Amino acid sequence: MTTAELVKTQYEAVIGLETHCQLNTDSKVFCNCSTEFGVTPNQNVCPICMGMPGVLPVLNQKVLEYAVKAGLALNCEIAPFSKFDRKQYFYPDLPKNYQISQYDLPIAEHGWLEIELIDAEGNPRRKRIGITRLHMEEDAGKLVHAGSDRLSGSTYSLVDFNRTGVPLVEIVSEPDMRSGQEAAEYAQELRRILLYLGVSNGNMQEGSLRCDVNISVRPVGQQEFGTKVEIKNMNSFSAIQKAIEYEIERQVAAIEAGERIVMETRLWEEGSQRTISMRVKEGSSDYRYFPEPDLAPIKVSAQQLEQWRSELPELPAQKRQRYENELGLSAYDARVLTDDKLVAEYFEAAITSLAHPKQAANWIMGDIAAHLNNQKLSITQIALLPLMLAELITLIDNGTISGKIAKDILPELLTEGGSPKELVESKGLIQISDVSALEGIIDQVLAANPKELEQYRQGKTKLLGFFVGKVIKETGGRADPKLTNQLVAKKLNA
Repeated sequence: MTTAELVKTQYEAVIGLETHCQLNTDSKVFCNCSTEFGVTPNQNVCPICMGMPGVLPVLNQKVLEYAVKAGLALNCEIAPFSKFDRKQYFYPDLPKNYQISQYDLPIAEHGWLEIELIDAEGNPRRKRIGITRLHMEEDAGKLVHAGSDRLSGSTYSLVDFNRTGVPLVEIVSEPDMRSGQEAAEYAQELRRILLYLGVSNGNMQEGSLRCDVNISVRPVGQQEFGTKVEIKNMNSFSAIQKAIEYEIERQVAAIEAGERIVMETRLWEEGSQRTISMRVKEGSSDYRYFPEPDLAPIKVSAQQLEQWRSELPELPAQKRQRYENELGLSAYDARVLTDDKLVAEYFEAAITSLAHPKQAANWIMGDIAAHLNNQKLSITQIALLPLMLAELITLIDNGTISGKIAKDILPELLTEGGSPKELVESKGLIQISDVSALEGIIDQVLAANPKELEQYRQGKTKLLGFFVGKVIKETGGRADPKLTNQLVAKKLNA
């Protein structure tokens, strides 16, 4: 039996994610330094985030608000009393040699989110993933491994402290996932929630969202967990899925060969599509936590909690259910439309303007999405307003134009904007639905193609489409397709 077959039939993976999310605040968590990304190294620093003697941190109120809102959106219990702690570890990009984090009294615990996986037939499978905790902390800096000195030949690294003190929330899941696909979808749904809340930009390339995976395997039916391995250095959802799938097979193959799984941290190598060992750790690190003496404990009043709860937007899962139950969309359509909050807002603005939901969904997910991908634009950057998309759909519904004409004028509407109705009228593209006018054109087409007419009447009925196409072409695409099809069939069978 191959390793892949063993993975499917005899072993089970146990997977949990630790996600660090940078909060979308203008200033850092304990000082007024900017959080702007990509500026000159060591520009956004001050004595507080550099840990100079005698300075005192002050909690950014917006960080607390965003952390609580994230906890509420993840169905967590918000602690009425929590505190900060010092997490001791020594690293070149951590200037204080400790990190201010939360240990035994985090701001939020015991939550969950629901993931949704769509099968090949378009049917959804939903699963609830537990959230162990969400806590606030500060980020460390960044090491830049610059290479070798030309004179001495020695290697060296540079330190950029701009990221030091940037506010984070760490979200720790329960070990409820069983496949790379489930883990990737969990990470994507978490990102969607944070983006809908507006508390993070979720940019994985900039490090605003960073996921570490904990994974072990065990024989099917065994209750005890296997030896846990951590995987770092994944900057995309596809990398999360691929790394997990690789690691499951690696661990199963090792167990079958009689080898011992070592508790270690591994890295994902995108080039070779494999995990490699980074460091071995036989036990949990002792960070020697103790309460942060320079920060007062946090108390969230019931009144403040309800105020922040009332400000939560409709979240992705709620939108998906509403689109399916109230608008009659498929699970697949609802998922695509809600993946991006801006797209969902555009769609809802279109149907508020009386566009048919399914038709609006088709245009947005089809031609408009193709334009956005080709031009690398967001939906807010196109000139076609939602109201005008609704107008375009109405023109098709009432027979003023055909779907083909709508597709022909769409590129101009996407780049120039304006009224589809006015554009159609100015270009003389109103659909021909007059029976006598169409019959005259059909007679001309039949007379011009006697060979094909004879073949049709001898039983080659597939030529119906040939004649309909000729009529459509003759009218510059303005002939009503449905009516044309009926009239051509009538003439041919006369």
